[in-house]
Amino acid sequence: MSRKREQFADLPDREGSGSSSEIPLLSVRGGKRLRREGIRNLLIRGTNWIGDVVMTLPAIACIRRTFPDAHIAILVKPWVADVLRLCPDVDEILLYRSPGIHAGLKGKVRLAGELRERHFDAAILLQNAIEAAILTRMAGIPIRAGYNSDARGALLTHAVRRTRDVRQIHQVEYYRAMVHALGCDLVESGVMLRPRAEDQELADRLMAHHFLEKGAFLVGIAPGAAYGPAKMWFPERFAAVADRFASQFNARILLFGSSGDRKAIEDVQRSSSVPLLDLAGQTSLREAIVLISRCGLFVSNDSGLMHVAGALGVPTVAIFGSTNPAATSPMGTKTIVVRGKADCSPCLKKVCPTDFRCMKSIGVEDVYQAARAMMEA
Repeated sequence: MSRKREQFADLPDREGSGSSSEIPLLSVRGGKRLRREGIRNLLIRGTNWIGDVVMTLPAIACIRRTFPDAHIAILVKPWVADVLRLCPDVDEILLYRSPGIHAGLKGKVRLAGELRERHFDAAILLQNAIEAAILTRMAGIPIRAGYNSDARGALLTHAVRRTRDVRQIHQVEYYRAMVHALGCDLVESGVMLRPRAEDQELADRLMAHHFLEKGAFLVGIAPGAAYGPAKMWFPERFAAVADRFASQFNARILLFGSSGDRKAIEDVQRSSSVPLLDLAGQTSLREAIVLISRCGLFVSNDSGLMHVAGALGVPTVAIFGSTNPAATSPMGTKTIVVRGKADCSPCLKKVCPTDFRCMKSIGVEDVYQAARAMMEA
């Protein structure tokens, strides 16, 4: 996949969604590839977190291109299902309810039985865990393909060797490299999430409910991050960016996040001089997604919603501190990364052990000018 890169000399460090590179060529045990004939009912075991699911979408598109007539079902946890409902390459979503009826050994046996009744011809495991291989083996699925991670190679009929090189590339290419090794056609993918007619109707209702005029310039801001505070830019700086767009472009500012982001949201509101629409914890994931799709700009820490915005084709400014944009920058050509300069970044730590210098080096002007550049482009 071609991934745009942009550099601006006046910023600490800005990157697009990664540099162009060929994905590694990986081997499959026994030299096997998935046969193109006879696979009519195919199961994908999806990943468990919003951002990870978004980064698997290009691989799912490759699977669909290779098996255009197959019924493709994907097994995922309930909290990511709304993302996949906007993916045109999936026919059916199966819910893995753990916690819930599929928790524990008894629940896994129940889930395996449910899958067995579906008579899948093959399963492609995007999730790396051994549990995925055990479940599909218990379900009697004859073809089980995926990375040979987590000591599960013996449970797979098509085990892809996970090399050191493939573990160091962008996560989008990590998953594409696996399905390519299995014989799937590579496809260039642009916008990966497409709201349907019913999603557009929902967005219209939500806009009216929150008194957001049609045609208004909406700026989405996601100041939280689930992984930890080391990923979070300063609330007062988010607020300053919001104030500038509100005053200079008459923008309406929408704050997105979960109920766990409540403190960050309140701190942004407290620091802002303009009214901000607080949606954190007030919407379902589907409602958040359709509202993000109406935004003309999205500014975010490295988070699941950042990946959603990029996959929707919304101009996205992604702020990176402790995490590595070479591995997890957002998809799409309408994205740009603003990354602070610090010798210790990326440290991949949840909590900064020193003085938070990576985030301190990113100023309000850096993010604002990146956003202006995205808008003008």
